[in-house]
Amino acid sequence: MIPLNQQHEADVAVIGGGIAGLMAAIAAADKGASVVLLDKANTKRSGAGATGNDHFLCWIPEKHGDISVVYNEFMDSQNATSNDTPLVMRFLETSPKIVNMWNDWGINMKPTGDYHFEGHAYPGRPRIFLKYDGHNQKAVLTEQAKKRGVKILNHAPVLEMFRDAEGVTGVLALDASGDEPSFITVKAKAVVAATGYVSRLFTTDPTPSQMFNTNMCPSGTGDSIAQAWRIGTYLVNMEKTYRHAGPRFLARCGKATWIGVYRYPDGRPVGPFITKPNVETGDMTSDVWSSAFTDLKLSGRGPAYMDCSGASKEDLEHMRWAMKCEGLTALLDYMDKEGIDPGKHAVEFGQYEANLVTNGIEIDINGESNVRGLFAAGDMMGNISGDIGAAAVYGWIAGHHAADYRTRALGDISQESAEERMAFYSSIYERKVGASWQEANFALQQIMTEYADCGPHRVRSDTMLTAGIKYLGDLRKKIETQLYATDAHELMRAAEVVNLLDLGEALMISARERKESRGRHIRSDYTFTNPLLRDKFLRVWKEGDEVKTAWRDRLI
Repeated sequence: MIPLNQQHEADVAVIGGGIAGLMAAIAAADKGASVVLLDKANTKRSGAGATGNDHFLCWIPEKHGDISVVYNEFMDSQNATSNDTPLVMRFLETSPKIVNMWNDWGINMKPTGDYHFEGHAYPGRPRIFLKYDGHNQKAVLTEQAKKRGVKILNHAPVLEMFRDAEGVTGVLALDASGDEPSFITVKAKAVVAATGYVSRLFTTDPTPSQMFNTNMCPSGTGDSIAQAWRIGTYLVNMEKTYRHAGPRFLARCGKATWIGVYRYPDGRPVGPFITKPNVETGDMTSDVWSSAFTDLKLSGRGPAYMDCSGASKEDLEHMRWAMKCEGLTALLDYMDKEGIDPGKHAVEFGQYEANLVTNGIEIDINGESNVRGLFAAGDMMGNISGDIGAAAVYGWIAGHHAADYRTRALGDISQESAEERMAFYSSIYERKVGASWQEANFALQQIMTEYADCGPHRVRSDTMLTAGIKYLGDLRKKIETQLYATDAHELMRAAEVVNLLDLGEALMISARERKESRGRHIRSDYTFTNPLLRDKFLRVWKEGDEVKTAWRDRLI
């Protein structure tokens, strides 16, 4: 058995050291709570915002006036799906406070000298994405957490959550700081789950053999969503998978940072919004026509190119600066090394594989789930989107309210449950031969891509999803008896695959239940969009070993 070497107690345990997790830890500590934060990597450089960001969706009253201006643009943007309106309004109302807070801490939210909005915008319409310099955001937030006495456990991925009849009681984690693994337990009065975006669930589209070539953090595997699922938390909108876009073969986010026009090979603009580079708006075509790159490729009318050749020298310099703010330094280094000049050379863009973002834990307006004391924030929130802005704001909100549980008595982590899960992970490590985590992950990706991929040009059906669920069950049996790891790092990766398997099951069950076609969820056996489901969200959860589903109204 892998030894249990660390046992901690805290008012609040935070899972994940990304933007949402750090903000939750800071907010809880500010309210007087003792906080333990557990991060899979190192909080100074982990998560989807590891190396920076340059767009922060927010409302600044002196720039926008009435909040409805931002709300209306938000609901007409790529963030418009899967939002409960009261949560959106609380996010927007709280965002000015967080923006000013970050600026005071040393994250430059005014790199042009004032609050300036550009990108992800329609010509002639209000702009709602604040342009900022986020290259140092993780270091700054880590420093702020430490100043408040937050205990940060780096290289400590959480493996399981625990609960009793009264609510959440704590977590089991893995000490992966060395070659030899050991276990960590944290008893807590409240838990904030903030492990973010889910990648590596579907086959990597640009380079199928390279599963870590993803547009977001490839270690973002939505671990807390799966852990919450296992203790009966409501998940919502799991069937609404998302496909991002960017440079075709070097997968990176930041498409709004490019100052150019999407064009056909003959030079015609792909979309109707701009005909020459516009630094203030960018080209909204890929936000509106998200399948454009796939449509053009499969129809033979592509490829589609990002053409920055009409931009001025000053705008191209601005774009390079913004890419550094966004954390695209590897992309810049590659282009410099290969002699690629965006001012002279068009860059092919493409659509990436399906992922889960804004699919996951259903929360209330305070960030709390249906399990008492369990909060969620960041890209794993199932009913509020908004990218890094919402992660920062709802991280703060969740941490603030989680701290209210500091007066609650500590619950007990069930010894039976803890020992059972420790025995499971120990068996993976103690197995001498078997299948590696890479083999298991590739098998999972193939099942998900073949039987539950999302559109465009991929369809789902009852028979395909039912077969896929059966194959996931077969894979689970193999994982339980054949998956093995030789060190702590491999054991962490194996645990990620276990979590991804649970997420795949929840996704397929939800997709089978949604008997209509909507957005990227395309059913061959239900080809129409059912207007009666327009403002409905689909919950999925576990009661013991039984999976339940239920529809609820979207909050407006």
